[in-house]
Amino acid sequence: MLIIGPHLSIAGGFKKAGEEALKINANTFQFFTRNPRGGKAKAIDEKDVAGLKTIMDNQGFGPLLAHAPYTLNMCSAKPETREFARMIFKDDLMRLEELPCELYNFHPGSHTGQGVEKGIEWIAEILNDEMWADQKTMVVLETMSGKGTEIGRNFEELKLIIDRVNLKEKMGICLDTCHVYSGGYDVVGNLDGVLEEFDRVIGLDYLKCIHLNDSMMPFGSNKDRHEKIGFGTLGVEAFKRIVTHPQLKSLPFFLETPQENTLDYKKEIDLLRSF
Repeated sequence: MLIIGPHLSIAGGFKKAGEEALKINANTFQFFTRNPRGGKAKAIDEKDVAGLKTIMDNQGFGPLLAHAPYTLNMCSAKPETREFARMIFKDDLMRLEELPCELYNFHPGSHTGQGVEKGIEWIAEILNDEMWADQKTMVVLETMSGKGTEIGRNFEELKLIIDRVNLKEKMGICLDTCHVYSGGYDVVGNLDGVLEEFDRVIGLDYLKCIHLNDSMMPFGSNKDRHEKIGFGTLGVEAFKRIVTHPQLKSLPFFLETPQENTLDYKKEIDLLRSF
């Protein structure tokens, strides 16, 4: 069965998010660990978390995905920005031990002019300092579109991060369809070739989840502009091939498409399930 869900707010609690997912035919969801543009995190309510666990158990939910805030930049040239990222990362990992969520996704960050090698060094330092051997959470690097000084614009950069991490068994990749297409990987015309390259450079065992996003921008544009499924430059047929691909179909899929409200996700979920 296709494991698919949208990005949902947890402002009303985790149990409510689980109930919202059920209303739109989803069996997982993604959420921000805290304010995406800030640093505050809502206190965890044990009763609320228990309610979500009950929903997940009774409804056969797949893995949830926690997303770090956009303000987390482990490879900034500014020490205070890196220390803020360290604090957020450490706190998020500790909080996730209390939640029924074992995937934690973050953007590798922007090296802000230092260069890729130095940026990767900073990222790996924080990961090695703050991860621990028996943590339940899989830390997932997101593929990026390559705008500005972003790290993660290609598979090689992501592999360089993993190579420097001691606990490689706790590391994974989230492939974002909009980002990789904008970054020059043709998942529309040559999905098999892209997956073969991923396997050669990183290894498909590291691929843990997929962000399903169409793109407003053309192939190779290095622009990060998400679009609704079928309304962008990737098109419906590309997503049909992605969610039915034998090497991908068992992974959890997460929608980050621009919607007016949660119910709008149902159209996309029903379309993707129809494949």
